Amino acid sequence: MANNTKVVTRELYVNSKSMISIRKRLPRRRSVIREFSLNTSMHGLPGIVRAQNIHNRIFWTISFICFLGIMTFFIVNAIRDYFHYPTNIDLRFESEWPQYFPAISLCNLAPLRFDKFIEFFINFTVAHNLSNITDTTTFSPNQSGFLWNFLIDRINNNESVEILSFSLASMLRVCYFNYRPCSVADFISFKSSIHGICHTFNAKMKNTTSDSSVRHSNQYGGPGILSLGLYVHSHQYVPYTMDVVGAVILIHDNTQIPLIETSGIELSPGKRYKLSYKKKRTDLLSLPYTNCTKELTLALKAMLANYDGADYVYSQQTCMTLCQQTYVYETCGCINPFLWNARTIVLPGTYKTIVAPLCNISDQCSLTSLFSLIENSSLLTQYCSDCVQGCSSIDFPTQFSSSKGLFDWQIYDIKTFVENSGVPLPVNWSTIWNEYIQQNYLSINIITESNVVEINTQTASMSFVDVISNIGGQTGLWIGISFLSVMEFIEMIYRLLRRCCSR
Repeated sequence: MANNTKVVTRELYVNSKSMISIRKRLPRRRSVIREFSLNTSMHGLPGIVRAQNIHNRIFWTISFICFLGIMTFFIVNAIRDYFHYPTNIDLRFESEWPQYFPAISLCNLAPLRFDKFIEFFINFTVAHNLSNITDTTTFSPNQSGFLWNFLIDRINNNESVEILSFSLASMLRVCYFNYRPCSVADFISFKSSIHGICHTFNAKMKNTTSDSSVRHSNQYGGPGILSLGLYVHSHQYVPYTMDVVGAVILIHDNTQIPLIETSGIELSPGKRYKLSYKKKRTDLLSLPYTNCTKELTLALKAMLANYDGADYVYSQQTCMTLCQQTYVYETCGCINPFLWNARTIVLPGTYKTIVAPLCNISDQCSLTSLFSLIENSSLLTQYCSDCVQGCSSIDFPTQFSSSKGLFDWQIYDIKTFVENSGVPLPVNWSTIWNEYIQQNYLSINIITESNVVEINTQTASMSFVDVISNIGGQTGLWIGISFLSVMEFIEMIYRLLRRCCSR
């Protein structure tokens, strides 16, 4: 029993002695912190520890805290600036040859051709007891008040509007691309809410490669020029519906929806026009820098099926038109009749495509609901959240000039074309045909002005490396912290934890 007591006492003595030895080997926490403060590359802390009196220590302590606060302020601002995702627009000019020749869209300013329209119109007004006039050679101001009723009824019944418009064959007398003949077959058709049936030359087509479906400016060894001659047949304009005579034309990218109602250039007859263009491209960054998109919405895909096989890309303006029509349909059960070419809609939360009916022209619901949508930002967000800016766009800034007059040798060829166009001639054509030609014919030359392309590219003005550099600069400037200082701090924490765990 005595021997056992001696053994236990000896073990306790040995353990206590070893613990004392370990404690002697391990510095105290205060010593660890003091050693770190004296030897760190960080400024300020060595001054606090080495201070010989309380005043000196207070001075260094206040200085360190102040500069630490200033440093923290600038670092927080640098991080916040990074997460605002600031950008720059880099502008550069590049020579691009050969270039794709742009798409050219054109329309007669008048959407309806009188001789094609009047019989259908008379039948409609008589059938609906709107008028008892059966004369197909005249058109009165009173009859013009029923024009929209006729068009809405025809469109809602899915009857063709193409047969009521001027065909391209009846207008296009001359077509040369790089001095080689082109024809009506080189154009595709589309519908404009203002100008009726319009036509596009050199659009990119689906299921084809770009090289096979789109003409280049240097094709056939030419300079990149399209020459057109158009006769607009103003004597067949429907009376009281038009206050101008001529054609409208738009130069746009081969994959861009032709927004000819807003961007087209109106040209009056009796002149020759020269339209020279330059190419300009803009590329935007995607998320998180901008919310731009390239994705086609379901409604937009359905609408693009009406562009005669063209392979067009996303358009914010067209997307906005469709989302407005969607809201009007949900509110009124019909859509804005003045945007009759945008009838394909998809209701929110569904994947079903609807060909919506047009509202009656006397029904103010469509306009009232449209104004309500435009004025209410929350409704716009709900219905038009997908209609954001496109990530890429190509524009063709255009300059145009004109000269007046036609030569006699041209006039006789034009006369022959008009007489064989299939459009009924004016009653007094045989006596004043020369005047009619001057009042209806225009020629257009569209030419590449330069092969230098203006490229605007959005770039991030602050990268992650810039943030790290900014933070490093601020920490080094104010209190001298570097990555090695951080490692020294980690070492001090490790030693303090080891000290605590060994107790």
